[in-house]
Amino acid sequence: MKRFVYVFIFIVSVVLSWFVWDNSPDYFRQGGPFLIAGLTLLFLAFTFGIERYFVIWRAGGRGDVPGFVRGLKASVDEGDIGAAIHHCKQQGGSVANTVGAGLTRYQTVEGRLSSRREILDETRRAIEESNALETPLLEQNLPALSTIASIATMVGLLGTVTGMIRAFHAMSRAGAPDATALALGISQALLTTAVGLVTAIIATIMYNYLTAKVDAFTNTLDEITYQILHLLDSRPEN
Repeated sequence: MKRFVYVFIFIVSVVLSWFVWDNSPDYFRQGGPFLIAGLTLLFLAFTFGIERYFVIWRAGGRGDVPGFVRGLKASVDEGDIGAAIHHCKQQGGSVANTVGAGLTRYQTVEGRLSSRREILDETRRAIEESNALETPLLEQNLPALSTIASIATMVGLLGTVTGMIRAFHAMSRAGAPDATALALGISQALLTTAVGLVTAIIATIMYNYLTAKVDAFTNTLDEITYQILHLLDSRPEN
């Protein structure tokens, strides 16, 4: 995404967090600015997590991936490379784009190179180049989720420390302790801790889940690539 999109998402998250905080019950508003920061991180985690989920989901293309693979392998096995490339264009998505790039290179160099090994090496190189472009697109914003999980814990801890300082300050006054200030400090400490931990847990779960999805995509692509290259290698010499 463009930089201005990130700035826009951040501003919207801050405004939404302030709105939620301002319209919450009194006990929730006692969390103060650290609570707004925690809510902002929570909304950012949901935004990046949902966005990554749809990007990874669309990486499979328009149709059923197993069905696409069956049709692709059948076309390659029959020696109809043009039909296989057409299958890839119809399917779309990262898997089809990567395999399609390799098949296109194969079709291009087949008539120019006499060695089967050189042709397959060029095909493999094209697939690797395409994969090097596609995979980072899937992994984009995943580091942001990991960072949010770490920062949310720190924000919660900072709010806890600040709230406890406030509580102990109320207890240190001469005479009877200020019960209201004491309660506010403890409330701030507990609320910011809760929001920070919830945000960190959600962001960590999203990060691990989406990372596993990207790894599964990479493994699937490696398996399909191996099968296609094996079929190409098994084709009879012209």
